[in-house]
Amino acid sequence: MLDIRALLERQIHDMVGHGSGAIDLERGDIGLFGPQSASWKVHADFTTMMIGGIAALLLQMLHPGALAGVWDHSNFRHDMLGRLRRTAQFLAGTTYGSTEQAEQLIGHVCAIHDRVAGVLPDGTPYSANDPDLLTWVHAAEVACFLEAYLRYRDPDFPIAEQDRYLAETAIVAQRLGATGVPTTRAALDAYMIEVRPQLRVDARTREVARALLKQSAPNAALVPVGTLMMQGGIDLLPDWAARMHGLRTVPGPAIHAGVRGIGTLIRWALRDTSATQAQRRVASR
Repeated sequence: MLDIRALLERQIHDMVGHGSGAIDLERGDIGLFGPQSASWKVHADFTTMMIGGIAALLLQMLHPGALAGVWDHSNFRHDMLGRLRRTAQFLAGTTYGSTEQAEQLIGHVCAIHDRVAGVLPDGTPYSANDPDLLTWVHAAEVACFLEAYLRYRDPDFPIAEQDRYLAETAIVAQRLGATGVPTTRAALDAYMIEVRPQLRVDARTREVARALLKQSAPNAALVPVGTLMMQGGIDLLPDWAARMHGLRTVPGPAIHAGVRGIGTLIRWALRDTSATQAQRRVASR
């Protein structure tokens, strides 16, 4: 008899590389944050992290430096799924892994950043090690993860806990080389207003966005899930960012209802997650 729950769980695991051996969540200390942290709570929900991740990529690419790094140094047209897996594994390892695991992952990304540099079309040099660029990439990411969590998981998540989440995740950004990282919700909101004049859309932005939004699901069973995730990611964007991309979605309430339904299904299917593995590790200490 076909076990739908096990099949869906396996397909989701395959999509993000869970269980591939790329990260080790079974051994070590409690990690950078620990089980009582806001980061363990926010990053535990697969649906909100996926939707937040899509919105974050669309937001990040509005910065010329972030876009150039993708354009010049990645196979984005053919490896969006690979990038998803690598990002998911980095987040899982730095959030739920031991301190040693987190530091190894951060060091690996720093080594990659050392090779990512070039010149923008207007002649301005860029580098993935630019502290301001690292801050932008981080701020866009955590803003979208937090917004997705508030919209689809816990709309009553207190401001104090939102501030705690931002202060915790800033540790990773700072270890990557970011400076002036927003560590409160008020600081994050102010930062997003401050950085807007630096953001642009051109033909390259539109091509990278198309490659992301046309990314096919890894298998037929996940097509409806993938479609809703994409729509949810677009809907999550700030209005000004959606306008810059020229993106339109179906009415928000329809997306919200669909995403909540998918979220319930996915939470039912996922019994073995990075969060549950980390909880077992901590409990065994």
